[in-house]
Amino acid sequence: MSSAIEQLAKNANWGALSKATELKQRIVFVLGALLVYRLGTYIPVPGIDPIAWGSFFEKSGGGILDMFNMFAGGALQRMTIFTLGILPYISASIIMQLATAMFPTLEAIKKEGEAGRMKINQYTRYLTVLLATVQAWGVAVGMENATSSMGPIVPDPGLFFRISVVITLVGGTVFLMWLGEQITARGIGNGISLIIFSGIVAEWPANIAFILELGRQGQFSFLDILVIFGIIIAAIMFVVFMERAQRRVVVQYPKRQVGNKMYGGDSNHIPLKLNTSGVIPPIFASSLLLLPLTLVGLGGFEGQGIFSDITRYLAHGQPVYMILYGTLIAFFAFFYTAIVFNPAENAENLRKYGGFIPGIRPGKHTADYLDYVLTRITVLGAAYLVIICLIPEFLMAQYGLPPSFGGTSILIVVSVTMDTVAQIHSHLIAHQYEGLIKKAKLGGKGKRRS
Repeated sequence: MSSAIEQLAKNANWGALSKATELKQRIVFVLGALLVYRLGTYIPVPGIDPIAWGSFFEKSGGGILDMFNMFAGGALQRMTIFTLGILPYISASIIMQLATAMFPTLEAIKKEGEAGRMKINQYTRYLTVLLATVQAWGVAVGMENATSSMGPIVPDPGLFFRISVVITLVGGTVFLMWLGEQITARGIGNGISLIIFSGIVAEWPANIAFILELGRQGQFSFLDILVIFGIIIAAIMFVVFMERAQRRVVVQYPKRQVGNKMYGGDSNHIPLKLNTSGVIPPIFASSLLLLPLTLVGLGGFEGQGIFSDITRYLAHGQPVYMILYGTLIAFFAFFYTAIVFNPAENAENLRKYGGFIPGIRPGKHTADYLDYVLTRITVLGAAYLVIICLIPEFLMAQYGLPPSFGGTSILIVVSVTMDTVAQIHSHLIAHQYEGLIKKAKLGGKGKRRS
């Protein structure tokens, strides 16, 4: 059976896509949903002066606002209905994961199967609305108190403006959350990831044109441009290789006799990814380091005492920033891996279903072994994240590249692309199986008739 699947996987090609009607419908639905999302990133929030906001954003850039703008697909820079993007939902999901690991009540709900998963998802939605409301109120108050060289950002501040901004931004986030779930259910790939992916990729053509324009103006030499694009391509290839790397822990299931038949005796494996934590460590590390710069910029404290030192030492490319960034990435890689993978729980599940790791006793010894293996590969995974995030930081500091070419962006784009392509291949293989089954049935009918 496994050899047949491998053969089908090898024979799966994109030409079969023309015959897979359901798959084409799913892809068209995804493209349509992402088009709706991109259109929403150009619908402005009512009650603000777009020119004044653009001037203020350009002056306050370089901090956490740039990172949020990248995840929002440029919506923050234009202050549109999707300004908050899908980040409140991501934050709520992370908080629920941490809470599930810390509180036994939530952990018990999670173990209830499909019903428990639906309850956790519902709690995540409620928390998303709460976080989005708080963030939207903060955005409204911040815009009222901010001014730019073009004048006040909000011509008519007041309670009505704040309420309208909160309703608009929270509604945009809830719509994106719903849209992401629809993409997951009726399309291809993870909807939330694809929304973030489309927002990042949509900025790439303009950024590439910006680099080429600087080269035409003489600010970049031809060699500089080759170095920039060469490092970006090498980083993408490195991410592809490392994201596919995994440590397979062999699991053996003993034979058992039921009546006159013998069952079991199979072997399987537990795939432990080299990078179990995904893109969470770079996001957390960037947020913590860029937050002080953003607060200093918004408060107008640049060049005042200790604030000037903070601005100088935490700037992109500075040694202090690089050291802190790498250290925080490594810390969150281990921290988040410990949250999402529980060796004791996996060892208990193996024991419950009769599985065991050859040479390792079931129970605590299995949990200790899994923890030992996971710790060793997480060291490599953390080092990989540090390397892939620091190299683009040097480019950003040296050449002034935009955040969409950073390590976090490359990780997200490559990971989502690989996951989506894998799901498309799975649909193609399933379609080929259906074709083989139909041919077998028709062949069987023909033989019986003859």
